[in-house]
Formats: sequence, C-alpha cells, structure tokens
Amino acid sequence: MPASDKKLGLWTSTSLVVGNMIGAGVFLMPAAMASFGSIGLLGWVFSAIGSFFLAKVFSNMSKLLPHATGGPYAFTRSGLGDFAGFLVAWGYFLATSCANAAITISLLSALSTFFPVLGTSNLAAVITGLCAIWLLTYINTLGVVASGKLQLITTILKIVPLLLVALGGLFFLQAKNFLPFNGSGKTVYGAISATAAMTMFSFVGIEAATVPAGSVNNPEKTVPRATLLGLLIATLVYILGSVSVIGIIPLAQLQHSLTPYADAAVVIYGGNARYWVSAGVAIAAFGALNGWTLMQGQMPFAVANDKLFPPIFGWQNKRGVPYIGVLLNSVMVSCFIYMNYNKGMVEQFRFLLLLSLLCMLIPYLLSAASYLIIRAKSNVKDGWLGAILLGIAAFGYALWNIAGSGKEAVYYGFLLLMASVPFYVWISYKKSREE
Repeated sequence: MPASDKKLGLWTSTSLVVGNMIGAGVFLMPAAMASFGSIGLLGWVFSAIGSFFLAKVFSNMSKLLPHATGGPYAFTRSGLGDFAGFLVAWGYFLATSCANAAITISLLSALSTFFPVLGTSNLAAVITGLCAIWLLTYINTLGVVASGKLQLITTILKIVPLLLVALGGLFFLQAKNFLPFNGSGKTVYGAISATAAMTMFSFVGIEAATVPAGSVNNPEKTVPRATLLGLLIATLVYILGSVSVIGIIPLAQLQHSLTPYADAAVVIYGGNARYWVSAGVAIAAFGALNGWTLMQGQMPFAVANDKLFPPIFGWQNKRGVPYIGVLLNSVMVSCFIYMNYNKGMVEQFRFLLLLSLLCMLIPYLLSAASYLIIRAKSNVKDGWLGAILLGIAAFGYALWNIAGSGKEAVYYGFLLLMASVPFYVWISYKKSREE
C-alpha cells in the first residue's frame, strides 16, 4: 500500500475538524440561548469571527511547521519552550478525557429515545457507554486511516439532519418568533458576551487537523485547507440551524425545549422526524467521541518523542498507532462515566467538566502567543503587519473567553495546571541525566 494511502487526506482531515467541533451539544444550543432572545445569533457570529482568527493562526503555523505532530503542543513548545508546551499537553490530555465522558453521556441520552431503558437503568447506561468507548478504542488501534474513514462517515451522517432542519426551516420562518431581540435584561454588549462564551465551546476542535499532522498526507497544504474548510462548514451549519429553529419555535417555548432541533423538524417534516433527529444526535456524539479518541493518542505521542512524557506514550503497535495514550484515555473516560452515574460523585464529575473547558482554552491562548515567535524563526520577511494583528486578535479572543469561563474555573484550573510542575521537574531531571 502506498504511503499516501496510510495517511489522512483533505476530506478525512476536514471531517476530523467538523466532527470534533459538531458534537451532540449543538442540538441543544438553541434552547440554552433562547432566554437571551434572538441576539444570541450575534453570539454565533462573534464566536465564528474569533474562531476564524484562531483557525487562521493554526493554519499559518501548520505551514511554518508542517510536520509537527501535536498541534497546539508542538506550536507552543516551538515558540515558548518545553515548559509551556508541557503545560499545554498536560491540560489538553486531561481536558479531552473528561470531555469524552460528557460526549458519551450525550450519546446515551440520544440513544434513550430508541432504548428507554438507558434513561431508567444506571447499570444499562454504564454498560452501553463502556461498550461505545472501548469499541472506538479498538477502531482507533487499527490505524489512523480506519479512524479517519469512520470520522468521515459519521460527520456526513450527523450533518444531514442538521442541514435538513437548517435549510428546510427557512421556508417556515415567522418574523414574530425573533422577538424580543434582547430579552436577557443585560446590555447588548453583555448579552453578546454571554452568548459568545456559550457558543465558543461549539468551536472547540478547530485545531483537530493539526494534532495528527505527522499522519496527514502533504500536511503543509492539507492541514491549513482542512482547518479553514472545517470551520466554514461548521459555522454555516450552526448559524443557519439556529436561525431556522428560532424562526420556527417561539422563544418562550424554545427555552423550555429539551429537543429543539427535533421540535423544529416535526413542524417541517412531520412527527416521525423526531426519530431521525435523535439518530443524528447519537451519530454526532459517536463521531465526536471517535475524533477525540484519535487526538488522545497523537498528542501524548508527540510529547513523548520530545522526552517530556514517559517513553511508554511513544510506543506504537504494528499499524503505527501510539496506542498507550488511547488506552489510558479510555480507562480515564470509563472512570468518569462511573463517576457520573454514581450519585455521590455527580458534582465531582461536573466540576471536572468545568475545568476541562478552561483547559481547552489554554492551548489556544499559548498557541496564539507563539505565532509571531515561530514566524520570526522562519525568517519570513513580508506580511508582518497582518501577522501582528492576527496574533493580537487570536490571543485577545482566547483571553476574553478564559475570563468568561468564571473566577472559580480559572482559579482551580490554574491549580490543576500547576499540579503538573513536580512531574515536569522529574521528567526534566531524567532528561538531563540521559543527556
């Protein structure tokens, strides 16, 4: 088999970006934002603009460092050194492990439409969740191409119901449903800031194509294109879908809906539409879980190759898969699933999820901070004004979202990151002894 056949192409890389960004949560977002009024649509626009700055930074850096596996980790390490890179890798690994647990729970919730026992029996839910986790673990040990093909299929299947509602709903819009414009009681700026912070988490995953860069065919061209194309597709789906749902369902009713896309689909296509939308939610969660499982092998692999993680994370199976990170991630996710379904530990799980959201933002912030340093090292002569403005915009957007995540998350997130310092000291000591 040619080497190129063992690597990700443009569409599989794009599906990794879209698939990781569009999770099950987007199906609930219109209801979560309904109390703000239709001003929430501007929140989507602001998040899309800010995410474009970040995506452009990732796109440009993937051209400057085309074969750097690890995405935000590799960029941060190249720009700010080993310690900053280590912090990014540490936070990213923990964050995605906890996020995968949340995605699994979303999957179980969607499947309960077809199998009600999953909503009434904790044992059935835990067993089903573990089966999904370990099935995807197995698939991801078969090689990056197998995982990539599954990602492409699930991405297409999850987008179909979203597009059917987004496009079909345009013919059922009622202007009165977009009022009030701002029903939050906040200022326009305050409402936009709040909704932009909520919608920003739907754009987490824009870096997905950069993480397995070493497994991407022609990465200096494929990764930048996949990053920007994936962002464009997701943005169109998000905004058109939100416009249709808000335009079909009155805001007072929408904010109490548990299945906004399904409710809109019933108006457009009839009663049976609820089931295929629920299937779309399940596929969205399954695809996102697959994509983030792939990330969990690639990131630690890159860090281990730089001798900042234990060498065991650099081990590969006969298909070239760094399987230790994938296996460890699945063990951690399995533990988090148990925590969620153990009533005495639900609050601990929610707290971990809150921290994971913050830890996702740290790699974005430090990657943006590294951009100009990496560009200077590459000796690029022209376009510096645009690069400076882009770096400032991306950094400012990431910092704004970190501030919006709340004081408690920032406080405990900082402690979580600093808890890794003794581990870094130990790794650095061993590395110096070997040299």
